[in-house]
Amino acid sequence: MAFIGLIFNALVWGLSWWPFRQFQAAGLHPLWATVSFFSLSWLVIVVLRRQAWRELLATPSLWLIMAAAGTTNTFFNWGVSTGDVVRVVLLFYLMPLWAVLLARLILGEHLTRLALLRMALALGGAAAVLAPAGGGLPMPSSLSDWLGVLGGMSFALNNVLLRREAGRSAEARALAMFTGGMLVSSATATVMASQGLVPWPALASALWLLPLAGMTLLFFLSNLSLQYGAARLPANVTAIVMLCEVPFAALSSLAWGGGSLTLQTALGGLCIVGAALLAALERRRG
Repeated sequence: MAFIGLIFNALVWGLSWWPFRQFQAAGLHPLWATVSFFSLSWLVIVVLRRQAWRELLATPSLWLIMAAAGTTNTFFNWGVSTGDVVRVVLLFYLMPLWAVLLARLILGEHLTRLALLRMALALGGAAAVLAPAGGGLPMPSSLSDWLGVLGGMSFALNNVLLRREAGRSAEARALAMFTGGMLVSSATATVMASQGLVPWPALASALWLLPLAGMTLLFFLSNLSLQYGAARLPANVTAIVMLCEVPFAALSSLAWGGGSLTLQTALGGLCIVGAALLAALERRRG
């Protein structure tokens, strides 16, 4: 059941680009949809684990997790809603590269040969994915590319900070992450809407409230599944299973018109996924 829970979570996130795009077409920008999708998970923790607020408010280090988690969800959800899903997901999974650098900076971890190898793989994969067709420097060429890269950096920071704050209660860490998902996305949406850069939430019809409630419940169940599976399986197994999100996102976007896949992107993607697998194997050895 723990394995199935992780697969379910990866499936929900891998297919999440499609409902985000449907809601955007109906008048609900991905930033506003993110606020809704995280609301139930946040509310349940607030009601059932009220003591976690005291720990969160008294622990500034958890505020960094709140910011990192919120930025991760804001950038990823926005990116897959507006850009090529395959590119955004692959660039997001450059996490092993950023994790090595951040772990060295924040945790003082040494650079092992395996860490250097996965850095090289991730960099090579990123260069392949980002290389322009006509030649030139391999740099992000669109807003969605940048959102994928920055979302992955934020997620790596979130994971490194969670390791540093492992002594804090699980409830406080979860509250920090869900509060971040609510605050960062809502603050970003409010600022951008006030500047006319994104529309204020206005669904085309009240009938859209039903699928919106359904997706909010689905994300809540997805979060429960992740917590259940991660608590019962080794960390390296969890990391490997979560990589299923990549093929789920890639195959669904190719089938439903959300992305494209060239040979160059496929080779780059294999390098990036390979780097993530090496990270999981190194965690197992440690």
